[in-house]
Amino acid sequence: MERPNAWKTYDEQALTELEAVARNYRVFLDNGKTERECVTETIKMAKAAGYTDLADAVKAGTPLKPGVKVYSNCMDKAIMLFHLGEKPLTEGINIVGAHIDSPRIDLKQNPFYEDGDFAYGDTHYYGGIKKYQWVAQPLSLHGVIVKKDGTIVDVTIGENDDDPVFCISDLLPHLAQDQMKKDAAKIIEGEELNLIVGGRPLEGEDKEAVKANLLKLLKETYDVEEEDFLSAELEIVPAGKARDMGMDRSMILAYGHDDRVCAYPSMRAILDFEGVPAHTLCCVLCDKEEIGSVGATGMDSMFFENTVAELYALCEEYSELGLRRCLRSSRMLSSDVSAGFDPNFAGAFEKKNAAFLGRGLCFNKYTGARGKSSSSDANAEYVAEIRRIMDEANVAWQTAELGRVDLGGGGTIAFTCAKYGMNVIDAGVAVLSMHAPYEVISKADLYEAYKGYCAFLNA
Repeated sequence: MERPNAWKTYDEQALTELEAVARNYRVFLDNGKTERECVTETIKMAKAAGYTDLADAVKAGTPLKPGVKVYSNCMDKAIMLFHLGEKPLTEGINIVGAHIDSPRIDLKQNPFYEDGDFAYGDTHYYGGIKKYQWVAQPLSLHGVIVKKDGTIVDVTIGENDDDPVFCISDLLPHLAQDQMKKDAAKIIEGEELNLIVGGRPLEGEDKEAVKANLLKLLKETYDVEEEDFLSAELEIVPAGKARDMGMDRSMILAYGHDDRVCAYPSMRAILDFEGVPAHTLCCVLCDKEEIGSVGATGMDSMFFENTVAELYALCEEYSELGLRRCLRSSRMLSSDVSAGFDPNFAGAFEKKNAAFLGRGLCFNKYTGARGKSSSSDANAEYVAEIRRIMDEANVAWQTAELGRVDLGGGGTIAFTCAKYGMNVIDAGVAVLSMHAPYEVISKADLYEAYKGYCAFLNA
């Protein structure tokens, strides 16, 4: 049951549409390298599409009618979009959900020190990374510094052409005989991911003069003190823009495809919906998936359920049983990436159950590890329904597992929504070099994901 390559099916109109989706996605990636930036971009696009803040409606007690479009911002790091439908909420919501956090390196709360006439930023990595991939790379700094008076200072350094960049150094091969004998997981240790942030001493300063110069520059540029970094969220990510890849420009090389390559078309699909839907539509873009969906902005928190409850209370007479019926009757695509088959590492895959770049939207009936541990495992009846929806909409799609049975595995947000009793299946884009500083996707798969999410919301 080998699935055909989607590129073979496109006419000129489809290719034009594909390139438009890819071009806009690259802009979204460049402007959204952190979850906060993704939320900012999403709100901007949502407002342009006629969405208003649910919090304003809640405060005013404004009833919500079919056709109304609202968004809910959770701590600037997660967001939900709703397009109200004709049917009562107890008949369920059509949900597409993705995460907007990506593996990266974070600055610690007390980050700065000096050693060997360098000023360093001490770090803690976030999510599952191969630490050795992050050295000797141009890196940028994104995030916020919040002062005691509540002032929020936005920081982005390393993305403009005239910006400085940062780097974590590596050991030269001439002196690396001992290093090269180490297990790959220990070639670079977590405490060795120290960001070089300066090398020039402050004139007239004798003690830690390079660090002193760094703090002087931070004061002059951002009006912050060293202590202000105790209440900062600063993320270290690869510097530079998303780029077309390949002589044929069929792919995109970029940081953060996992999971923004699913988040963008999910969000775009609901924003592009015209008219009044039958069922209410929802797009949820959450945080913290890469570390287990924990925390207030992670999918395992109450923000999803609380927001649906607020929506319910403005649509009809609220009842706890009604809310439970709404959640149970909903259906969801957990929009998350899958591991793309890589011929260079073919032994890590079971080929006939692997996702291939260029063969369309990928469905994972289950993820988890080894014995399907931590997997929601979609019902066969729901898989059949999804097959019908995709085929009727002429969406190119495929199915996959995440590598060989006993090799590894992974998780998504699917299980956190399945706990409500709703039908949910993972549906996303195949990615090459997942969790590396630069990942690879096919434009065809991005396009088919957008088409697939549109078809699901319309069903």
